[in-house]
Amino acid sequence: MKNNPKAFKAVANVVVEKLADYLSKSQAGQGKVLVQKPIAELAELMQLEKWIQTGGFTPQAAGGFLDAYLPNTQHLHHPHYIGHQVAVPHVASGMADFIHGVINSPASMYEMSPSTIAIEQVIVNWMLAKVGWFKGMKLSDMETIAGNGGGILTHGGSAANLTALLAARAAISPDAWVEGAPNDLVVLGSEVAHYSIARAISIMGMGKKAMLPVAVNDWEVLKPEDLMPVYQRAKEAGKRVMAVVANACATSTGLYDPIDEIGHFCKENDLWFHVDGAHGASALVSPTERHFLKGVKRANSLVWDTHKMMQTSTLCAAVLFKDYQTLNTTFQQKGSYLFHDKEAIGRDTITHSLECTKAGIGTKLFWVLAAEGEQGMANFIDNQYQNTRQFRQIINEHADFNCPYVPESNILCFQYIKFGTGNEFQLTLRNEIVQRGNFYITSSEVKGVRYLRLTVINPLTAASHIRDLMEEIIEVAVDLQKK
Repeated sequence: MKNNPKAFKAVANVVVEKLADYLSKSQAGQGKVLVQKPIAELAELMQLEKWIQTGGFTPQAAGGFLDAYLPNTQHLHHPHYIGHQVAVPHVASGMADFIHGVINSPASMYEMSPSTIAIEQVIVNWMLAKVGWFKGMKLSDMETIAGNGGGILTHGGSAANLTALLAARAAISPDAWVEGAPNDLVVLGSEVAHYSIARAISIMGMGKKAMLPVAVNDWEVLKPEDLMPVYQRAKEAGKRVMAVVANACATSTGLYDPIDEIGHFCKENDLWFHVDGAHGASALVSPTERHFLKGVKRANSLVWDTHKMMQTSTLCAAVLFKDYQTLNTTFQQKGSYLFHDKEAIGRDTITHSLECTKAGIGTKLFWVLAAEGEQGMANFIDNQYQNTRQFRQIINEHADFNCPYVPESNILCFQYIKFGTGNEFQLTLRNEIVQRGNFYITSSEVKGVRYLRLTVINPLTAASHIRDLMEEIIEVAVDLQKK
């Protein structure tokens, strides 16, 4: 395959044809959701060593490769995909990936990619407006506005959470970038905060013990009444609270922390309030569901992953700040080949971002919004949240199943209880279901109790599919009892 327009068109036609067939069969529910061959067998099937050593990948060979590759991927477009918090991507997002793969314009410096940076800034303004932190008249307003928020897109929520906590550190300890993190800083957060929070704290050199857990209830929602005791103990130990972190929503159960109450606490005690809304912040787009984020305007920072609930292919996350000036204090760096005086035609993002080279990730979400519009996106989120509530009702109608809580998002935990509720049995059920490949679900432990877990993220997943899943769970459970 030559690197020229003619060869590109030839192979692109093959790839598009194969992907269209893959999409058609997946959406129709044909075949397995997941096939897991042994890794060495799969490497041989795709002839990886041959192609690496010899090259010569023709359009025809690319088609043969995709015939081996595509069946052995996770089929997210299949209505039986009810697994992890990974978007079933809109085809428009795939187009953005396709375009970026050809032009490869990094969204770090304006002179390297004016179009992609313009898109990113408008997308950030749109997201700020959903929070209530945008003061401009229109989304293309780029000038400095008093009281305006700010933000940056990152390759994932982990990078976004790290950026937010670095901003919180800069606010309480401006010299930390040069002098290092003071040893008296701590972070308060849910005892089930996402692992990226603890990881960020350790990366920042504060150590695992700097994360002070706040108790959660039986369904892993932070108990706001426990904030003050933990805060007082920290002060008595001579510690300064760098930030308080809330889940919106918990990864395990999909339930939201009481953001408004936590925000009141932070305001009263002059503490940085960070909301990890990687999954659940998308509810801000929905007039029906945004009440779960009541009080989010009180936060200082918010993380929002669009590659979870916004039909956007991986990765595209945002870290948003109530005060745009925060962007100027988070990172401090030098590099004469990048950072120097020049005419400001546009806006560089490199000075505000953890990444140096960054893909044009904002184009992914833009293409989806351009295809569906705000109302279409709101309808999608409403549909997934409402379907999850309906699926809970269906599951609870069967005497041998139990969904113990009312879902607040598109995440639902349940158990098959006829043969017991033991953790090992529930996990074995899940593993057997996945091994069969007809459905893909996950599992979660909540307060030490193991549950089967659904993420209702595919708009094609319907009540009939949930009933079929229940039948397969019953069949697997009976087979396990016979062993």
